[in-house]
Amino acid sequence: MHVARYGHGGRAILLLHGLGTSSFLWRAIAPELAIANLTSLAVDLFGHGESDRPYDGDFGIAAQAVYVEHALTALRIPRATIVGCDLGAAVAMRLAVTRPERVERLALVSPWHPNDVPGDDVKLVLRAVRRAPLRQQRGVMGATPILRPLLEASVDNAAAMPERLVARYLAPYVGRDGLEQLLTVVRSIRDDDLTEEDLRAIRAATVIVAGDRDRFLDMVTAERLAGTIPEARLERIPGAGRLIPEEAADELLALLLAFVEGG
Repeated sequence: MHVARYGHGGRAILLLHGLGTSSFLWRAIAPELAIANLTSLAVDLFGHGESDRPYDGDFGIAAQAVYVEHALTALRIPRATIVGCDLGAAVAMRLAVTRPERVERLALVSPWHPNDVPGDDVKLVLRAVRRAPLRQQRGVMGATPILRPLLEASVDNAAAMPERLVARYLAPYVGRDGLEQLLTVVRSIRDDDLTEEDLRAIRAATVIVAGDRDRFLDMVTAERLAGTIPEARLERIPGAGRLIPEEAADELLALLLAFVEGG
């Protein structure tokens, strides 16, 4: 599992990305956390980015939570604030349920509700698979016609997802092998890996961060999620879609810094 580490010696913050992205999502936030005397660790979930992607690997929510917990052990970090975006938020919730002693605090950015797993972004990917011509899917462009619609729908302002940034996120999925890996990840996301009853067992202080222009998470669902997790509160980010670290990095950074300090 690939982990980019920023800073040493401070309280640990583990950053988990979502579907279609990688640890690159946190490039504007992870270094700033280190400057604030924290240790930030941006993870490529198994099967994503620069992490391994074995042919017979399990890339579901429950399995990813196990891999993340093992990464914490390898890094000699007994306890951390876990920040997850989208799919990463689901993995973070699962970890908080199964290994609560490893989770100091929990920040869920653009999370899925367990009743809606797999999320609407996963469903958008599957619809794109059905629409894209087979020859296009198998060509050198690989997952491009599948992931591009997701990335473009994940921001409210199109300027926040320019062509060069789309290309950077698509880089791990070029060619036929890349497409097959993406589809393997998508098909591994199971609705029985996280339940609403699980959320009621979470005891870590939790903040849910939702963009008010998120096409995949409406405020009613965000409020329902906040009402289910016992120690949760909801923070809204104006003018942001699903990828808040791309559209509102400064606002998210300020929120995380305050949250880590107990605010």
